[in-house]
Amino acid sequence: MKPLICDLPYPSTDTLTKDIRSGNIISFAYATLKGELTATLQYVYHHFFFGQIDETDSEILMAIAKAEMMHIDILGKAMLKLGVNPRYVQCPNTNAFYNTSTVSQATSAQKMLMDDIQGEMTAIADYQKMLFVLKNEQVEAIIQRIILDEQLHLEKLKEMLAKYAK
Repeated sequence: MKPLICDLPYPSTDTLTKDIRSGNIISFAYATLKGELTATLQYVYHHFFFGQIDETDSEILMAIAKAEMMHIDILGKAMLKLGVNPRYVQCPNTNAFYNTSTVSQATSAQKMLMDDIQGEMTAIADYQKMLFVLKNEQVEAIIQRIILDEQLHLEKLKEMLAKYAK
């Protein structure tokens, strides 16, 4: 299955130039405890359990995980161009390395989906906060495009939850 993404191109990172401030702002979405890496790991984990419940829904979760991996790639490339090291840390500008403590360990369909929905809502809110403080239009466009994917994921997860809430 292909990544679950909007049918729109992502803005290029090729023309980005050094902008430490913007790189630090977007680093919160990269591989921190609430970032795209956590989302990817959580969707893969939930995909395994949904494989025992419904194979189609399991594949949807993997398609979302693949989209989140694309976001990691885009953000990491952007951070490098902006002059920020795309490290795997709990919080930017620290040496507290990433861990999986915030990956949902739920195993029931409804709880997994509720955790995934909460994660998407948090991601959207966090990305929108970034837009308020970013001054770099190229970086803003990248974040706006990623938000479209997160909104698509949220709608798909809500549809799935409605099925399991019956």
